[in-house]
Amino acid sequence: MNRFCAAATAGMLLFSPAIFAQKAESIPFGDMDKWQTRVIKESFLLGGDTKTMHAINNPRTVEGAVPYRRNSVSPWATSNVYASPAGIVKTSVSVVPEKRGNGYCARMEVREERCKAVGLVNIVVVASGSVFLGGMVEPIKSAKNPMSKLDQGIPFNKRPKAVQFDYKTKRCDKMFKATGGTRISEVPGTDRAEVVLYLLHRWEDENGNVYARRVGTAYEKYGKTVTEWVNGHNAPIHYGDITGQPFFQSYMGLVPESNPYYTTNSKGSVVPVHEVGWGDADEEVTHIMLRFSASDQGPYIGTVGSVFWIDNVKLVY
Repeated sequence: MNRFCAAATAGMLLFSPAIFAQKAESIPFGDMDKWQTRVIKESFLLGGDTKTMHAINNPRTVEGAVPYRRNSVSPWATSNVYASPAGIVKTSVSVVPEKRGNGYCARMEVREERCKAVGLVNIVVVASGSVFLGGMVEPIKSAKNPMSKLDQGIPFNKRPKAVQFDYKTKRCDKMFKATGGTRISEVPGTDRAEVVLYLLHRWEDENGNVYARRVGTAYEKYGKTVTEWVNGHNAPIHYGDITGQPFFQSYMGLVPESNPYYTTNSKGSVVPVHEVGWGDADEEVTHIMLRFSASDQGPYIGTVGSVFWIDNVKLVY
């Protein structure tokens, strides 16, 4: 081998992709293979049916109307909820484990949920399935301010370059709205599945108010049916103020004060997170917020029957 070939070979080895191989770290329970079973008997006034709900956690069966709390074992929560308005026990199931190969994936669905009791209650809501890092405030006492029931975000101090996951989705055409009254109505618009990741520098004042600057953002929406699994999909995380970037969309911006997300403060209260601005690209990260949803329309609106499947959630470095 002459000197030119030797130098070229050495150069190719030096800059080989293998040298700069990405490292993907699984989020605990992100393989979606372990699920806890919750068995809850609904109130006699609603028929007294026994319903099964699932949580992403070590397998065991929990009997009875026991609230599922944010915990130190699994970082995940789901939109499955146990509600108790006016002392009536009701469940809502929009996320279930589904068999995939030798394990499971998470199936999130947009569903129509009805609550009927003769002479007392006859309401309908559109419930969109989601899984996220954090907890759920159970039991749900009312349909007001539903986002305040999602306790989102966990401590985190790393700087990944992408969130990686397997996914597929089924999208339906007709979008409906039902907010807890007696009617469900069709509304115009387009509904998409979404994944949202925020890396935050968060702090709390002496009164328990929580503030944050946005350090990193990954946000993707999926509006078309994808029938075959897309494996190892990477949603890139962009650091700093991204409003001037060509890929920026309005939904990637700072969360408005009029529609905040919520978290648990150091006093144990669930409070809104006030996003006060963009952080510098190299600012310290203190928390991560990650959510997968079958609908991007917010509470009580969605294309009933749409489904979003995810599996093998990891962070790429």
